Amino acid sequence: MKKEKYDVTGMTCAACSLAVEKSVKKLEGVDGISVNLLQNNMNISYDESILSREEIIKAVENAGYGATTHYNGAAKTETRTNPAEEEYLNMKKRLIISLIFTIPLFYLSMGHMMELPLPGVFMGYKNAMNLAFTQFLLAMPVAIINSKFYKVGFKTLLKRSPNMDSLIAVGTSAALIYGIFAIYRIGYGLGADDSQLVMKYAHDLYFESAGVILTLITFGKFLESRAKGRTSEAIKKLMDLTPKTALVERNGIEGEIPVEELTAGDIVIVKPGGMVPADGTMTEGHSSVDESMLTGESIPVEKKIGDRVISGSINKTGFFKFEADKVGKDTTLSQIIALVEEAQSTKAPIAKLADKISSIFVPTVLMISLVATVTWLLLGYSFEFALSIGIAVLVISCPCALGLATPTAIMVGTGKGAENGILIKSGEALEIAHKIDTIVMDKTGTITTGKPKVKDIFTFNGIDEDKLLQIAASIEKKSEHPLAEAVVKEANDRNLKLLQPEKFKAIPGKGIVAELSGKTFSIGNLKLLKDAGIDTSAHSDLEKRLSSEGKTPLYIADLQLMGIITAADTVKPTSRQAISTFKKMGIDVVMLTGDNRLTAEAIRREVGADKAIAEVMPADKEKEIRNLQGEGKTVAMVGDGINDAPALARADVGIAIGAGTDVAIESADVVLMKSDLLDAVSAVQLSSAVIKNIKQNLFWAFFYNTIGIPLAAGVFFSILGWKLNPMFAAGAMSFSSVSVVSNALRLKGFKPKIIKSEKEEQILDTVIDEENKNTGGDIMKKEIFIEGMSCGHCKMRVENVLSEIDGVKNAEVILAENKAVVEFYKEVDENLIARLIDEAGYKVKEFTH
Repeated sequence: MKKEKYDVTGMTCAACSLAVEKSVKKLEGVDGISVNLLQNNMNISYDESILSREEIIKAVENAGYGATTHYNGAAKTETRTNPAEEEYLNMKKRLIISLIFTIPLFYLSMGHMMELPLPGVFMGYKNAMNLAFTQFLLAMPVAIINSKFYKVGFKTLLKRSPNMDSLIAVGTSAALIYGIFAIYRIGYGLGADDSQLVMKYAHDLYFESAGVILTLITFGKFLESRAKGRTSEAIKKLMDLTPKTALVERNGIEGEIPVEELTAGDIVIVKPGGMVPADGTMTEGHSSVDESMLTGESIPVEKKIGDRVISGSINKTGFFKFEADKVGKDTTLSQIIALVEEAQSTKAPIAKLADKISSIFVPTVLMISLVATVTWLLLGYSFEFALSIGIAVLVISCPCALGLATPTAIMVGTGKGAENGILIKSGEALEIAHKIDTIVMDKTGTITTGKPKVKDIFTFNGIDEDKLLQIAASIEKKSEHPLAEAVVKEANDRNLKLLQPEKFKAIPGKGIVAELSGKTFSIGNLKLLKDAGIDTSAHSDLEKRLSSEGKTPLYIADLQLMGIITAADTVKPTSRQAISTFKKMGIDVVMLTGDNRLTAEAIRREVGADKAIAEVMPADKEKEIRNLQGEGKTVAMVGDGINDAPALARADVGIAIGAGTDVAIESADVVLMKSDLLDAVSAVQLSSAVIKNIKQNLFWAFFYNTIGIPLAAGVFFSILGWKLNPMFAAGAMSFSSVSVVSNALRLKGFKPKIIKSEKEEQILDTVIDEENKNTGGDIMKKEIFIEGMSCGHCKMRVENVLSEIDGVKNAEVILAENKAVVEFYKEVDENLIARLIDEAGYKVKEFTH
């Protein structure tokens, strides 16, 4: 199936988008279609062996609208026409011209009622023709400049798919035709010297109604287009991140080229303050790069040789070069733009409600208008009275608000998500996310960092701790296992000299056997040692304790057990807080892992998840999701690896960690660019806010028409004397559309509510109570200067480490000064603080009081 996007012209309300959808859906070969009223476009999936572009465009034209294939702005960086901006400028021009003619028209027709002076040439029955014909001349330019209402309105009416424009066209045409009829009656009255006839029609011309209605509706459309332009600000900001040129080095010569001429393999130069024009790997230099518009992370990220740089990020300080590997439409920025545009073009299931109503709404209104007009005529009221009733019904009933209710909220919501590094791929995913009652999280790389760290070193039979670590690291440096990396890193951190192993042999699933300085060593799990005939039974209690603590033991032995080095995956700084927030939102948190049950349970307790499903093979993750869905649960899955892709696709909402694989991201409905579980919380809360906003919009749109139509039809006239002037009806209709768009724009102020875990909430109170008793309430403060911190994640990691130390009241990291300011209730050993910070991957430089 081929997927394409088309720009559609002429749509003004929900009935329009539905008419286009119905017309194209009838074509053979169409697999799926979604028409977006707000963006004036259509996404279609079709079999190109059966259906052609020309046939699709013809079907749109048959429905009364225009269509052209969409220009993909993400693929190129040349100036792109912004449809929202174009519409805004067009409506501004129409409004200005309409006002120039409508203001004098309104003055001429209504001035005498306000006791305002009129030129003598328009006064008295002998000058009635001057008054009538001048009003006609003033009304016609307003009708001409707003002729789109008539072209589209009558065209769709003839195609039997009437829309908002049809209601306006019929209503104002009736007023204009009646005014022309009145001119002829005035002329007849003047010829017959019938002053009563002349004055009767001179005061019932209705040209001012047509002019004012068209102007008020144009004013409403102007405000609406201005507000709609703000809904696409996220896309515009992303588009503005794409530089127009790139500075490249080819054959040793520097030169500036248009960015679309960049090719994979080019060496690109980025100077301080410059934008990165493509994705690639840094080959020279060092700098800090601002990636906030792409990831939502406000603190610049330090980059060095070998690090990845992404298109759209801004070089803050240093000079660097990088080798481009993704250019044009393949860059991260272009893919994000395309993804957000696609999400904003899709419909949420809740939009089907508005579509169903719109399909019968306009024909029903036309019928109500006709019935109301005829009824009042039969009741003996004048034709002018009945006509004003009919026009008021047509004008007040325009279903603009109904059609804008859903797409505006989705557009603002997905844009707000993109600003914060949360990419939501469809309106459907946005809607379903707020319904989830269970969230399943992969452990490694999602809840944890996926990078184990050495936690403990146990030595036996008199061997030195550093000697044991030296032996283990010397042999493990040839291994690619994550545990090996942790052991080697610990040895390097201790500045231990590594030796060269001999006769290295890796035994899959067990460990390594190698010679070092002529002596054979076995390093691995218990299975390896049992195969070598080494007895470890004396340490079985230690093994059980380590497993219960979630630590993985690495056994080192020659002819007997020399020691055990434990490593554990580190929980991400924000995982506990995210899980705590999910639980307080009433969502069950399930952790999925391939670890053994003891280790899984230890991690589960540490992060506060409701349940841990352990020893799950990669191929069985999707099955576990299916089992939960079989229990009637609405499930979200958060993962980052290739083996998570089937589970992400199976879940009701798949959430991929942005630092994960392309396959996982492709399979997911939501992508978290910052790889932070707190953003998963934000995504669910954003979904709730958007759906709440849509429901508010739909309620007010329905409520408005429920009250407005009976009022315009004169239902309350006989009882209360209430009658709606067509001009006021036009103003009310415009106001309803603007109010819906304005309500959707409130989503731009969305902020997630992150709830602290019970442990975090309770521990401070306990510490305050206990320590105040012991110390009399005295607070001590220290400044700790720390090396190695470079980003917001480093800041959070160090703050979390310090906050968990017994006796610490408050800890704040000031990243720009590379220091932490810590308040204590009691004296804390500085060696303990230094060791804990060192274990977190940083180094204490000095303490100051």
